[in-house]
Amino acid sequence: MTTTSPGPAAATGTPADDLPGAPLLTVVVLCFGGLVTALTQTMVIPIQGELGRLLGTTEANASWVVTATLVAGAVAMPIAGRLGDLFGKQRVLAICAGALVLGSLVCALSNTLVPMLAGRLLQGLAMGFIPVGIALMREVTPPRLTATGIAAMSATLGVGGAIALPLSAWIVQHYSWHALFWVSTVLAAAVALAVVALVPHVRDAVPGRFDAVGAVGLAIGLVALLVAVSKGNEWGWAHGRTIGLAIAGVLVLLAWGSYELRVSDPLCDLRVSARRPVLLTNIAAIAIGFGMLAQAIVVPRLLQAPVETGYGLGQTLIETGLWLAPGGLVMMAFSPVSGRLIGLLGARVTLMIGGIVLGLGYLFAVFLTDAPWQLMVANCITSAGVGIGYAAMPTLILENVPVSEAGSAVGINGLMRSIGTSIAAAVMVAILTATTVDFGGHALPSADAFRACFIVGAGAAFLGVLFAGLVPRRRTA
Repeated sequence: MTTTSPGPAAATGTPADDLPGAPLLTVVVLCFGGLVTALTQTMVIPIQGELGRLLGTTEANASWVVTATLVAGAVAMPIAGRLGDLFGKQRVLAICAGALVLGSLVCALSNTLVPMLAGRLLQGLAMGFIPVGIALMREVTPPRLTATGIAAMSATLGVGGAIALPLSAWIVQHYSWHALFWVSTVLAAAVALAVVALVPHVRDAVPGRFDAVGAVGLAIGLVALLVAVSKGNEWGWAHGRTIGLAIAGVLVLLAWGSYELRVSDPLCDLRVSARRPVLLTNIAAIAIGFGMLAQAIVVPRLLQAPVETGYGLGQTLIETGLWLAPGGLVMMAFSPVSGRLIGLLGARVTLMIGGIVLGLGYLFAVFLTDAPWQLMVANCITSAGVGIGYAAMPTLILENVPVSEAGSAVGINGLMRSIGTSIAAAVMVAILTATTVDFGGHALPSADAFRACFIVGAGAAFLGVLFAGLVPRRRTA
């Protein structure tokens, strides 16, 4: 029988409804913070092709503006989760929001590469806000609101990315690229103030010490591995730099795992992570994360491909963003549906449903790509799947770990999703560049390459369903 420990609120005899501040208001604040944090990760995509010129550097160097944030976010999630367990989740949320404010401000004032990278690293570190916020939901909400709150908070990962493209394109077109970061600075400041003033500070810290050696080891291993995966297409998969970083990352992570099993207060309790329900959920998270990002990479390129190719739809950047924007709304709309499904069917079955819907969206896109509205429908279906699946994963994790490991466990789950998205980015680009057609002297992905991407995305989603189905059913006492 799988059991879970009561949350700190219950342990201290303080019902969640009686905590300072209304639980619903807390959920709104945390979801707003998650939305803003996720939005800042992808807001530079509309200007990605011009970053080299804007920052006075090469295009290869400018690509680090995107890579640095994604890698920093992956590293930050498990570390922030553990810090939240040890020192209190509200404190860590405030620190993450402060990092987002500072990072956004540095980017807004930057005109060269180095300060821009520093700001983007800080924005990436703020991604720790999301797993810590999800873990806090269980402690500050009554049971009737917990599943829906976790579902909504989880959905912000995808919703922020979906909203970022049209919003950023509109800001850049009507103002300047610096305005992107001024807007994020204002939004981040609002999040920081709301966290300090409205999120209750419950006594949720647990005894222990922070595993600094484990944090450094995890950071080095992940940075080496994720940089190799992210830059593999650019450097070449057979290049010594790519292979060397990948091997170094794997070796460091193996040594880190050995150390974590011996230390008394590990950064991540690998014995808990190795439990079958947690392990299988995290493997499913890689597959679902892969499926989420695959469509975010492929669909915009197909929408913007020239009509003269015979398969492209000739949409502008803003038009592309508008066609994709409904997907973000669908994702958010399905978060309460997911909460309801979790209550009726359980998190395991709900995760399977999310993966099935995600896969069906890709299969729809394989056969129907003749008009922008068809891709919009496919994007809405995949977004619904992501909204359902992303909501179920942290709930499934929290059902199978003790409260003292909640933040760390949700952070690891977020890391697995980030690994899935990083792999998806590399695989999708590799497929799109493997089969091309010549168009005016430029190599463009062929129609078969786009179809192959959709098929691979569907396969990843259904693989996630398989692993979710292997998670043991919970037995109630």
